[in-house]
Amino acid sequence: MTVRLDSDLLRTFLAVAESGNFTRAAETVGRTQSAISMQIKRLEEVVGEVLFERGARGVTLTRRGGDLVANARRIVSLLDETAASMRSAPLGGPVRIGLPEEYGQPVLSRALGAFAQRHAQVEVTVRFGYSASQMAALAAGELDLAVVFEWQEPSGAEVLMDDPTVWVTSNRHQLHEERPLPIAVYSREGWSREYVLASLERRGIDYRFAYTSDTTNGLLLAVTAGLAVAPISRSNIPPDCRELTEADGFGQIDRTRVVLHRNPRANSEAVDVMASAIREAFHQRR
Repeated sequence: MTVRLDSDLLRTFLAVAESGNFTRAAETVGRTQSAISMQIKRLEEVVGEVLFERGARGVTLTRRGGDLVANARRIVSLLDETAASMRSAPLGGPVRIGLPEEYGQPVLSRALGAFAQRHAQVEVTVRFGYSASQMAALAAGELDLAVVFEWQEPSGAEVLMDDPTVWVTSNRHQLHEERPLPIAVYSREGWSREYVLASLERRGIDYRFAYTSDTTNGLLLAVTAGLAVAPISRSNIPPDCRELTEADGFGQIDRTRVVLHRNPRANSEAVDVMASAIREAFHQRR
């Protein structure tokens, strides 16, 4: 059976869900309370489910109502974005982005796909690299937006997601049981010494260097090939691998946040829209 959902009904549904009250929802959408009640009844007839539990102090979502909320928000947001893009003039000019390589495929491809469909005239340049080099490029005016890891004191930048670094092992090879522990680490010293090696030394785990790499993809290869265990962002654990937890004698390496920095001199609308696309792509990944 095909269910046809009217966007006006979805907007009313969200107003009721967010306010928990038909009267406040009516004020939000500019309709009478009886009209709101009729629209919710109509939506429940369309979907064939009760969406709200009625009570003396207002309404609460049923399980099916809760299932509908996220999809309703996406649909309404997409409709609003589409309407806005149809009203606005096409954007142009350059946008320069810096990003950690591990978010290229899962995040940047989604952000660029959504952006390019509406703003094909914008010239996008992407630079993958370490957080320190991205911040240096941002300060030098070579980037408009920089997504970087932040594991020390908060800088005040916009937090896109929490993504701690954890020890990861291959389910097929079980190398985490070996001693000395074969580990793969980045070739750069600072973070690896201060966090990665320190996390093993605190736990009294004897280790040996089995693999070093300049890139995250290199660490992923070492784990999946059964060469070593490696420090990897929790969101980036590959298939057939798993996080080594406190129960395994390991635990988190750091409490990394992924944050968005913006060049204060980058004032174009294209940069505004790209920042929103990146923000939304990370939100979907959470």
